[in-house]
Amino acid sequence: MKAGEDRSYRIASIPGDGIGVEVTAVARKVLDATATLGGFSLEWTTLDWSCARYLETGSMMPDDGIQTLSGFDSIFLGAVGHPSVPDHVSLWGLLIPIRRAFQQYVNLRPARLFAGVTSPLRDRGPEDIDMVIVRENSEGEYSQIGGRHNVGTPAEFAVQESVFTRQGIERIVRFAFDLARTRGRSVVAATKSNGIVHTMPFWDEVAQSVADEYADVRYERAHIDALAARMVLAPHSIDVVVGSNLFGDILSDLAAAICGGLGFAPSGNVNPSSEFPSMFESVHGSAPDIAGRGIANPVAQVLSGAMMLRHLGEGASADRIDRAVETLFSDAKVRTPDRGGADGTDAVGDELVRLVGLADSAA
Repeated sequence: MKAGEDRSYRIASIPGDGIGVEVTAVARKVLDATATLGGFSLEWTTLDWSCARYLETGSMMPDDGIQTLSGFDSIFLGAVGHPSVPDHVSLWGLLIPIRRAFQQYVNLRPARLFAGVTSPLRDRGPEDIDMVIVRENSEGEYSQIGGRHNVGTPAEFAVQESVFTRQGIERIVRFAFDLARTRGRSVVAATKSNGIVHTMPFWDEVAQSVADEYADVRYERAHIDALAARMVLAPHSIDVVVGSNLFGDILSDLAAAICGGLGFAPSGNVNPSSEFPSMFESVHGSAPDIAGRGIANPVAQVLSGAMMLRHLGEGASADRIDRAVETLFSDAKVRTPDRGGADGTDAVGDELVRLVGLADSAA
């Protein structure tokens, strides 16, 4: 929380493309209502950085984009993507430069099954699925080192190098253990050291050296293929998962799927020291097939906003939003089509604003 009486936070809002624009608008309305109840304010600045901008100007964001964002307390990002723009162009033109410039080396993805939401896993309820994927967000398999050679010939080949540093592994594993201490449970590290013979044994060794400092937290490592199967067969046995950039990316989508889908999946790109702004986003795509129809589920973006408030120090207000979402799902009165209902994005937002007020009075 900010020092003294200043509880006004400058937020850069990047709605993005497709349904990102729609769900971000609704989430902001819920966040503003929560801020009023919590006695603080959110000062929004909207930036039109998107694939639409790329198609007009040739760039996802302006040359001074990082400098512009550095003056904000946090970044609130909607979905980005358009069929006319290759995914690697949109990703490396906006999201990844922001993550790396601001040392957002933690990608935090909670995966929780809410009461009232049916998991695709048979006979699994909310008590069985409550985990957090801690993904290394700045190095690993998503490096720029490599290239394509002999292009257009039968001898064409591509090389992609993974980069793992001791500092990068230590800090992400330590973050996972500190988080597990707050949850009172355990950490499992994803690896593949039986097949990837250099980087993964290094990951295992450094992770173990950090684990040795946390005798109070149960620790194990698991090969990613076995861990993926375990996530489906025994999700109740998993609490905090820590993995490399690629492994964490894959496992977090699987975790979201067993909780009902990406429409319920928030995330944060976190700079733990708060030296730089962190960025919060839902992990679903821009869904151009339903964009403009007003039927997108805004819950993932709303929950990402709750994560943002918690990171800013407004934990009680984040809890209000979480309780409102819990009630929204358990009552099942207002539902978007992806949940078998006929209500629109705005209707869900209005209901969440109402429920946030009730959650405040019940707190």
